[in-house]
Amino acid sequence: MNRHVLLTALLLAGSPALAQAPNAVPAAPATLNDDLKAKFVAQAPEDVVASKLIGTSIRNGANDTIGSVADVVFDEKRAIKSYVVSVGGFLGLNAKYVAVAPETLRLTRKEGGALDAVIETDKDQLRAAPEYVYLGSEPKK
Repeated sequence: MNRHVLLTALLLAGSPALAQAPNAVPAAPATLNDDLKAKFVAQAPEDVVASKLIGTSIRNGANDTIGSVADVVFDEKRAIKSYVVSVGGFLGLNAKYVAVAPETLRLTRKEGGALDAVIETDKDQLRAAPEYVYLGSEPKK
């Protein structure tokens, strides 16, 4: 028992984090500026959640499925800059990615709440569009 008391006393005395100066005054707790405080938001029925949007099939006016939403790109102000569309391929193999402006993809809700994505183009136009390349994954020259 005495060994445990002695060992504890030695550990406390040798630990600067646990030892305090005799007249130490605790510091005031850190506070956040009102601009930095967390603000919590509830989901509204009209909100589109990105996790539900990604993977959504995209069809055209002729009701042909021409691709799917693969990603969403935001600008520096966190506004949607583009939707990355996966075109072609099979089970994700040999798919081509193209970025389309957000105003070209019409998102609505179907009965039951599922998302419906429509764009006025066809697979050939999407395949002919410039490929979207993620920064950091450019081909090496």
